[in-house]
Amino acid sequence: MRSDDWHLTDDVDEFLAGAGDFLRSRPALHNTPLTETEKMRVSGTDAPAALFGRLETEGEVRAAFYRTPRGYIHVTPLPAPRMGALADRLVSVGLSPAGVVAEHATAAAFAEAWQRRTGTVPVPFWATHLYRLGALNPPLPGPEGSGRGTEPADREHVVRWCREFCVEVGEQHSIDLIDAGSWSESRFGDRHFTFWRAADGSPVSMAAGTSPVGGVIRIDPVYTPASLRGRGYAGAVTAAVSRASLAAGATDVVLYADPANATSNALYQRLGFVRLADFAGYRFPDPREEAG
Repeated sequence: MRSDDWHLTDDVDEFLAGAGDFLRSRPALHNTPLTETEKMRVSGTDAPAALFGRLETEGEVRAAFYRTPRGYIHVTPLPAPRMGALADRLVSVGLSPAGVVAEHATAAAFAEAWQRRTGTVPVPFWATHLYRLGALNPPLPGPEGSGRGTEPADREHVVRWCREFCVEVGEQHSIDLIDAGSWSESRFGDRHFTFWRAADGSPVSMAAGTSPVGGVIRIDPVYTPASLRGRGYAGAVTAAVSRASLAAGATDVVLYADPANATSNALYQRLGFVRLADFAGYRFPDPREEAG
């Protein structure tokens, strides 16, 4: 095995043994690979589609990737000239990813490299801002009510609101899992949910956090029903989850925001979140589908 190469494995434990320290060296930026691979490790996944890789140069890990359950590869930030080598490596092992998700320049570079090698025309499908919490600045005065963790009796309510959230953002894969009764397999299944409850105890907004990995907790999702928006509930529940995360020992709190949603971006910045990076996703359509 060459010392300067992408080293591939289908074993998540082997991957984390080799790349875990690298991922934890920038935990806010690498929050999604950290949380998703930890979820795979804990669940003991042995899916045949599992694939992980790390790039080593002069004995040091410089980048890493993993294949998501939907077939996309998620790559950590890497200079564009390195993308050709990754594309070549995946072609050499017969891998045809459904697409790529990465920091925007990394994603664009890999999509271009993949097109050069395969002729597949990439289709952009996703873009987001990554925010990291600086100094928390809760809304003052806040709305009436309080933030409280959900109870088992709240599950139906949580599931319904998560589905409504997915409908709004067009997340069909999660809708399909929820409708099929596969809540635990959805990206929300391992979240810790908090309701903002009005003075009468009724839930009016919701936010959730991941379990801490590498000291980082990611807030996802944040949702307020349309009829209850504009009253400060989303800011209040996001601040409540952020405060609880820090109190529980998190060193970083992060979240993603749709660049097209000016209201959410402005809200998170008022709360003290600072934009850290931009991410993008490209889909690689099957040429047979395009021909059809």
